[in-house]
Amino acid sequence: MDEMEEELKCPVCGSFYREPLILPCSHNLCQACARNILVQTPEAESPQSRRASGVSDYDYLDLDKMSLYSEADSGYGSYGGFASAPTTPCQKSPNGVRVFPPAAPPPPHLPPAALAPVPRNACLTCPQCHRSLILDERGLRGFPKNRVLEGVIDRYQQSKAAALRCQLCEKAPKEATVMCEQCDVFYCEPCRLRCHPPRGPLAKHRLVPPAQGRVSRRLSPRKISTCTDHELENHSMYCVQCKMPVCYQCLEEGKHSSHEVKALGAMWKLHKSQLSQALNGLSDRAKEAKEFLVQLRNMVQQIQENSVEFEACLVAQCDALIDALNRRKAQLLSRVNKEHEHKLKVVRDQISHCTVKLRQTTGLMEYCLEVIKENDPSGFLQISDALIRRVHLTEDQWGKGTLTPRMTTDFDLNLDSAPLLQSIHQLDFVQMKASSPVPAPPILQLEECCTHNNSATLSWKQPPLSTVQVEGYILELDDGNGGQFREVYVGKETMCTVDGLHFNSTYSARVKAFNKTGVSQYSKTLVLQTSEVPLERFQLRRMSPFSSTLNLQPSFSGRSYFELRSSSHPLSLHSSLQSLNSAGCNFETQSAPYSQLVDIKKLVAVAWFSFDPGSAHSDILFSNDNLTVTCNSYDDRVVLGKTGFSKGLHYWELSIDRYDNHPDPAFGVARVDVLKDVMLGKDDKAWAMYVDNNRSWFMHNNSHTNRTEGGITKGATVGVLLDLTRRTLTFSINEDQQGPVAFENMEGLFFPAVSLNRNVQVTLHTGLPVPEFYTSRASMQ
Repeated sequence: MDEMEEELKCPVCGSFYREPLILPCSHNLCQACARNILVQTPEAESPQSRRASGVSDYDYLDLDKMSLYSEADSGYGSYGGFASAPTTPCQKSPNGVRVFPPAAPPPPHLPPAALAPVPRNACLTCPQCHRSLILDERGLRGFPKNRVLEGVIDRYQQSKAAALRCQLCEKAPKEATVMCEQCDVFYCEPCRLRCHPPRGPLAKHRLVPPAQGRVSRRLSPRKISTCTDHELENHSMYCVQCKMPVCYQCLEEGKHSSHEVKALGAMWKLHKSQLSQALNGLSDRAKEAKEFLVQLRNMVQQIQENSVEFEACLVAQCDALIDALNRRKAQLLSRVNKEHEHKLKVVRDQISHCTVKLRQTTGLMEYCLEVIKENDPSGFLQISDALIRRVHLTEDQWGKGTLTPRMTTDFDLNLDSAPLLQSIHQLDFVQMKASSPVPAPPILQLEECCTHNNSATLSWKQPPLSTVQVEGYILELDDGNGGQFREVYVGKETMCTVDGLHFNSTYSARVKAFNKTGVSQYSKTLVLQTSEVPLERFQLRRMSPFSSTLNLQPSFSGRSYFELRSSSHPLSLHSSLQSLNSAGCNFETQSAPYSQLVDIKKLVAVAWFSFDPGSAHSDILFSNDNLTVTCNSYDDRVVLGKTGFSKGLHYWELSIDRYDNHPDPAFGVARVDVLKDVMLGKDDKAWAMYVDNNRSWFMHNNSHTNRTEGGITKGATVGVLLDLTRRTLTFSINEDQQGPVAFENMEGLFFPAVSLNRNVQVTLHTGLPVPEFYTSRASMQ
């Protein structure tokens, strides 16, 4: 039944046929719709004139078919009577043509049969086959009525009356209970209560049963589209200037008489074609929107999958950090346990030793008391001298240090967790993609780059025209033997000093910049030569008008020559001086001790350095260009030298300028992160010899070994000899070796170190030759 419903509807109004007429082409039209689409043909377009001009009655057929095809292609279309210009959406007819709502009914003061007379030369175009039909003098009465079709429609409507559904239900429409004649809508009871309450303006609407509403809807007269200015006239032409349909009286009497007008049918076809073309473009946009929605839905699914994967990765990374922290925790606890066991062992050994000595002393005292009770003078005098010596010897054994605990109860371990906590607080996501470009390669500033002893200072800058934001720089050096590069500095500064390099070695350096987007290319590679001789404070100046100056500044007495990698062979200071001392190049030395060219080969390979105020304890006092130090505290404080050593043979001395109240200063080497507020050698970062006015001890990790007789006084000299070739550390007092080799298996980077209190003042002496006791021993070996 539902499939045949479209066959019972008029192709013009889209409703069931009302008083259907049979056209000569065997198609049907409502009588009112047929009158609506009548077109008055001008005299020039009468059948006789058209036949005279050779125009066929079917000329409009091709144009209509073209418009129909464009509508079918785009999925949209429209069809309207020649006498109307509807503004409401159209319904789809059985043949795919879009038609407008029913025409308006005749004026109320006229009976239905009293319709306007059919104009002369009127024609009718079938909306289905587009055949043009010329009406004779009988007009529409010349077409017979289709009574059979009208009866079929009545029976079909009666069969559908029992199954009327609500028109407002969103899902599964319910059976309609009423119909509003004014709204022309069928309602179920819930929708009526919600959308059509019996109050306000809606209270005046008339609600009827659904079956009655369907009959009244079928019998209600249709609205015929007429001219707004002339209600009895249908639209017959189109005013181009006003862009609206008009009737023939408007053209003769009204305001459109002087305007350009065109045939309503021709403009209808033209506008329909334009609308179809516009809808084609809109259809493409709708298709793109559907594809875009599919893409967005796929993105939602991909985001969900990526979120799950990223969360799993984040959890794994955090778990890895927690595992690493737990492993470090176990290592630190192991060190604490070792320190605990070591302290207990030392204290227990001291308890055992002191107990034995106390038992011996108590026994001696008891024996002496018994001897004192002796009444025989001769017998007493025979043993008194031996007892007196024995008592004095025992008393000496209880001398300095015997009744002093060898171990403190405090654990000299301070867990530095601040950097780790700061790193945890700064733990964040790195934006992998950014709009800014990668920075340009930095430019090394050659005039600022230099070496001093075994330290290298490098300076760089961004290209002058670069506007890319830089977050930091990465400085890389090789191992001094042409090996792989490694990072030695990461930060925002544009100058860096690298300490602890090998003496007499050639290093290659390069730098790159980075930001959130990525890392730049490397700069040009710079070759630097560390010092190999103790150069005094002099200045070499090249007297050539076409060359730059090589200066050895007073504050960098060990600065050496450097060059860019573009040279085929990197030059040391010695070779560069020889190359500069060629034809056409003269040198002069501006220093009192040197009046002619320095013979570098005769100089001893030693290092010059001073104490470092930057890394020292705040209680340390400096003087004499940081070569003399003392302290303002009674507790021991540590100060390091500026230069670190990891290779070669190095010797320096410290003269005792002041020594009061027999303190225990310590001398030796240490790592850069040694504890600064305890005696040197208390932790595992220092290797030292501490000495008083009578004897000395070697100490590392709070372990005292090799007590040796011989101390220091004011004016004494303590020597420290670090031989990293043999990996040994040896000490001397007043140029004589103090005890055996103090420490062996010395590997890594070591800085000269001293610990002292306010009762001691020492002065550092560097650039010294190796002492004779060591050279003679080395020659014997």
